Amino acid sequence: MLRIAVPNKGSLSDPAALMLREAGYRQREDTRELVLHDPDNDAEFFYLRPRDIAVYVGAGTLDVGITGRDLLLDSAAPAEEVLALGFADSTFRFAARPGVATRVEDLAGRRVATAYPGLVASHLGGLGVTAEVIRLDGAVETAVRLGVADVIADVVSTGTTLRQAGLEVFGTPILQSEAVLVTRSGAGPDSRVDQLVRRIQGVIIARRYVLVDYDVPSELVARACAVTPGLESPTISSLQDPAWVAVRAMVPRSQTNRVMDELWEIGARAILVTEIHACRL
Repeated sequence: MLRIAVPNKGSLSDPAALMLREAGYRQREDTRELVLHDPDNDAEFFYLRPRDIAVYVGAGTLDVGITGRDLLLDSAAPAEEVLALGFADSTFRFAARPGVATRVEDLAGRRVATAYPGLVASHLGGLGVTAEVIRLDGAVETAVRLGVADVIADVVSTGTTLRQAGLEVFGTPILQSEAVLVTRSGAGPDSRVDQLVRRIQGVIIARRYVLVDYDVPSELVARACAVTPGLESPTISSLQDPAWVAVRAMVPRSQTNRVMDELWEIGARAILVTEIHACRL
């Protein structure tokens, strides 16, 4: 049986659970459930604190899990990233009061407050910078004002919260994080894990692409296919009217309207866009 760790977010619409459901796995209907058996897929799901997932997987207690890349690295557990999942993006940066530091090397001998001490200490060590890393749980923006630290290392999106605390980001990002699928480091081949990865990859691709169908005059096929080259190549079918053909291709979801506009300008008609619910490529 495949044992899978899922973040216990307290919501049935959590992105990890939704992705697994789209991949064909049963998911809980009550947030109070902490363990769920999926007999159809010979799998068992454990809903855990995201910070603990890499530890359980690294210990071999669970086979695979979904957590953040930041939490994986911070844990220092013997677990490794298998697949990036494309959600829960975040950027980790250093921030300080103006004039305190402008580059990472300026942190030598300073106090750095963060909720991710393992991640920050490893980053600084890799750069040869010796600083005191102070662990704080939760928001760390007030650490400088309260005199606990000289610098903070935290997730930064717009930077508004940091500016309100009188702080400025500096240096290159510590890490670009997102949700990832992890397994134990050095784990041997496992067909069950491979199947899970293929299913999730199918969901990721299905979310990024749509199917575009359209009719186009035969003499314009080459120009139309240049707009919709597909993954390998488009599917072209003959129509009752020999002067026209039907074309089907996958296109990036983000480019849908631009592609439709270009096809229309070329002379394509009956342009239809269809959602993709799952795929294998």
